[in-house]
Amino acid sequence: MALENLRNLYQQVILEHYKKPRHRGTTVLVHRQQRGHNPSCGDTIELTVQLDEDRDRIAAVKFEGEGCAIAMLSADLMADAMTGKTIDEALQMVQAFQNMMKGDGEFPREHRKLNVMQGVAQFPVRIKCATLTWHTLRAALEHQQIETADEFVSNEEID
Repeated sequence: MALENLRNLYQQVILEHYKKPRHRGTTVLVHRQQRGHNPSCGDTIELTVQLDEDRDRIAAVKFEGEGCAIAMLSADLMADAMTGKTIDEALQMVQAFQNMMKGDGEFPREHRKLNVMQGVAQFPVRIKCATLTWHTLRAALEHQQIETADEFVSNEEID
């Protein structure tokens, strides 16, 4: 695919998810929940996660919050990619995303939409906007009890 066509495709994905997010809201059942905050710019996010009957796969991820286009785009793309993943697979994807933001790697074909976020790595000040939701998801998945989600997690300490 020509570079210009690839840029156009990425631009379409960005606009599509930013203007019409598919995963904004709250999940029907809330098995995991976490609030995240980026003190650098004020982005806030609240994630809810619904697990399947066996509680080992993600049935749905939804988000609410306010933030820049990059934060909201990243939240919608992340929620889309997590559906059907086991908790372990989801945590591995969080790490892969963090690595990609550091310029190390990209996602395979089945998750190539996530690669639109690679361009953010060129702007270090915006990396925290892109990783906020991913950091928040990690905290939600690592906490077993919803009650532990009352406080905001921050991605400020993340490189």
